Amino acid sequence: MKKGLSFLGLLALLCYASCHSEIEETEEHAKFLVTSPVRMDTVANKEYVCQIHATQHIEIRALEKGYLEKILVDEGQFVKKGQLMFQIMPKLYQAETNKAQAEAQFAEIEYKNTKMLADSGIVSINELALAKAKLDKANAELMLAQVHLSFTEIRAPFDGYMNRLQVQLGSLVDDGDLLTTLSDNSEMWVYFNVPEAEYLEYMGNNNKDQHMIVKLLMANDILFEHLGEVHTIAADFNNETGNIAFRATFPNPNGLLRHGETGTIQIPLPIKNALLIPQKATYEVLSKKYVFVIDKDNIARPTEVIVGMELPHLYVISEGLKESDKILLEGLRKVREGDEVHYDFVEPLSVMKNLSIKAE
Repeated sequence: MKKGLSFLGLLALLCYASCHSEIEETEEHAKFLVTSPVRMDTVANKEYVCQIHATQHIEIRALEKGYLEKILVDEGQFVKKGQLMFQIMPKLYQAETNKAQAEAQFAEIEYKNTKMLADSGIVSINELALAKAKLDKANAELMLAQVHLSFTEIRAPFDGYMNRLQVQLGSLVDDGDLLTTLSDNSEMWVYFNVPEAEYLEYMGNNNKDQHMIVKLLMANDILFEHLGEVHTIAADFNNETGNIAFRATFPNPNGLLRHGETGTIQIPLPIKNALLIPQKATYEVLSKKYVFVIDKDNIARPTEVIVGMELPHLYVISEGLKESDKILLEGLRKVREGDEVHYDFVEPLSVMKNLSIKAE
């Protein structure tokens, strides 16, 4: 019995050793993809957090005191210029208008009679002037009453989208009370802050007769379909932040952008002779980025790199690598410093065309 157990143990040990040897041999001869940095002209996007505002965004307020008799619009509705939005009970102002109109008619009749008498020499010119003054005063009071009456109808001053209602039907409102806000979203102003050094760089690189073209990355990480132009730059720098405000104008024909949104402004920045590597060829240790450089003896050497700028799937390297270096593209978690690496070399441009390969 003991001999049988010993035989089985020896057999298991031999199987384990054989399997372990096969695994080591497989790992030892595993091949990884290796590529090199490539130097080329490219375009990077400088990004700035931005605030999106309507070109016209105003408060709609009551112009007369009274009960809110009608609300003819709804929250979020698009309204046309001149469209009636609110009606304040007009009865008092209508009565005052009728009274002023009657007084104006009486003054007009009195003036005509006085003029006939003056033309016949029965009354003096001074009496005629006095009658004319009374008529002018009555007409002015009529116009004032008509203005007050018109203020009971609150109409849209321009095309735009209405915001939330601040009052309810039947509310007693005073003159100046906020009813809602109105935004003209046909064009949008997008504000972003630029540091002083970058401002000087932009001003030096851009033609003064041409507006700077920018892109807008919306909050859902999708680029807005229309390009914007920087039309306005603030007069002064903010002494606390060292930034200056830029304002870009974007067309918004479909009304997708709304007042108060946020996003990211992207400014295309040409880069000459940039040294590029795939982002997935790097790993991070204590906030520093490294790559595995494969030396002439096929040994993996960790090398720190300085990233000058980040592009989609790529890094622009300012220090740490040369075009002739070979860097590990995959298997970063399987390779250790000093390991001998068996690899297949992939041309850098081919790698860039297929950056969906995930680093292991």
